[in-house]
Amino acid sequence: MSALVIVGTQWGDEGKGKITNFYASRANMVVRFQGGANAGHTVNVAGRKIVFHLLPSGVSVPNAKCIIGPGVVLDPIALVEEIEYVRSNGIEVGDNLLIDIGAHLVMPYHKAVEAAEEQARGGDAIGTTHRGIGPTYVDRYSREGLTCGDLAAFDRFQEKLSAIVSRKNDVLTKLYGAEPVDLGTITEQMKAVAEVLVPYLSDTPALIRSAIASGDNVLFEGAQGALLDIGFGTYPFVTSSNTTAAGVAPGTGVPPTWIGEVAGVAKAYTTRVGAGPFPTEATSEQASLICERGAEVGATTGRPRRCGWLDIVALRYSLALSGIERIIITKLDVLDTLPVIPVCVAYTLDGVNIDTFPRDIDALRRVQPVYEELPGWESDTSGARTSAELPEKALAYLKRIEELSGARVAVASVGADSDAIVEFEQLL
Repeated sequence: MSALVIVGTQWGDEGKGKITNFYASRANMVVRFQGGANAGHTVNVAGRKIVFHLLPSGVSVPNAKCIIGPGVVLDPIALVEEIEYVRSNGIEVGDNLLIDIGAHLVMPYHKAVEAAEEQARGGDAIGTTHRGIGPTYVDRYSREGLTCGDLAAFDRFQEKLSAIVSRKNDVLTKLYGAEPVDLGTITEQMKAVAEVLVPYLSDTPALIRSAIASGDNVLFEGAQGALLDIGFGTYPFVTSSNTTAAGVAPGTGVPPTWIGEVAGVAKAYTTRVGAGPFPTEATSEQASLICERGAEVGATTGRPRRCGWLDIVALRYSLALSGIERIIITKLDVLDTLPVIPVCVAYTLDGVNIDTFPRDIDALRRVQPVYEELPGWESDTSGARTSAELPEKALAYLKRIEELSGARVAVASVGADSDAIVEFEQLL
């Protein structure tokens, strides 16, 4: 059996889309296992930048079967738009896509409720993407969610929808003083998307298990990052799903014992979108340069990302959560112009040195980073395709990451192009 899980080890935006696309060319199946349209996975295809939100990044690769698993919360309107978008960019979506019947639907009222909740929080707003992800997971666990499979029996779907909209409008109008959503409009929208999506529906867990059992290469694509995990991230400034490798089993129906290697993706520095503590956030001119060189704008939200230095303490924490022994470093080229590169190797908390990541949010707000300064290479790495073509100091930077994190660097990405990859070890 050969299965590889790709997960983020920071606050998302690590470049998982490009990495998934790279390995998808070697995979028979690519499976998205959690999250929703709050993900933004950017891939360069034939010189064009394509952003995937719900479709697995492997859809751009011929011959790979792509599955949206039952752990995903799926915005059907957004997915139909995304299918049209990728087709307009020359990417075929047809028999290569399957959608699990158990994936829950993100409905317009979920977005309305989320917007009302965020507004009500005022200065304590979490900074969500307003894609309705959290309220959809709430409905899933309160057992009044609608699934993709419900779309296949539309008369029954309408009955369920009518009852739910009535309850949601009570919440919107009576609790938040917001405008109600219109049942008729939502019904027509869902009828239109059902005609497009129902042919893609399938009971996918058995198909995934069969592929692994038969020796196919199966690639599991995660969204967001470990520090946004609902259980182990910087709560409450997190997403609403399990973003670590632990999310694969409940998100796909594949037994944990069948999951092969887990590879963690990390930028050569650190970024974060939205509110919440960020120990290595930098405000210097160099940090502004990093954000500019890295084009650090959210692919989903369009919001500028907060930028800072690589946080080894947080990285070690994320690696431990998913049992990661090999990591993938992205955007190494962004650091090409820096003469000195700080790396956070420990924290001080209330004057005491610590080398562990505090799970208590108030403690995390108080930590101060302890930096080790590494020499920059001050030369262009974007043309490197082998380790011999990387500057000696860039290799030393990667080696130091290995020493500090305890994981081997399997791959370094040195640019946005799909082939801008230096592969030290083969993962799939």
